[in-house]
Amino acid sequence: MRPGDELPPLSVPVTRTLVVAGALASRDFQDVHHDAEAARAKGSPDIFMNILTTNGLVGRYITDHFGADATLVRVSIRLGVPNYPGDVLVLSGRVVSVSPAREAGRCAVEVAVAGTNRLGRHVTGTVGVTLPAAGASGVTGGGS
Repeated sequence: MRPGDELPPLSVPVTRTLVVAGALASRDFQDVHHDAEAARAKGSPDIFMNILTTNGLVGRYITDHFGADATLVRVSIRLGVPNYPGDVLVLSGRVVSVSPAREAGRCAVEVAVAGTNRLGRHVTGTVGVTLPAAGASGVTGGGS
């Protein structure tokens, strides 16, 4: 693994259930995340995904790629266009840096992430993750 390496994309269908369940799981009871009429009254065409669900999906993307031994140490994201039911969020990533971690036997990896849908860029940011140093040179993906 080297800076510049691309992670394979992950496509996530954005369903009404995902939007509502993500809001409820993160205790975000804002009506724009579960009530389509309220969302329309506030100027949105439909309910939309909250930032905590997006944050969780970004974390999943990284840990699915790097495997069970990966530890997220920092997730820093910024939202762009909304994710509405019916969209497909496509996450992509690129390794920015690889260096020794503070924890012995691990390396620190910084990954730039982006997620797009039919409207454009939904999320951008960086994720810091630590991995076992012995396996970091050959990481090719650890999961689904």
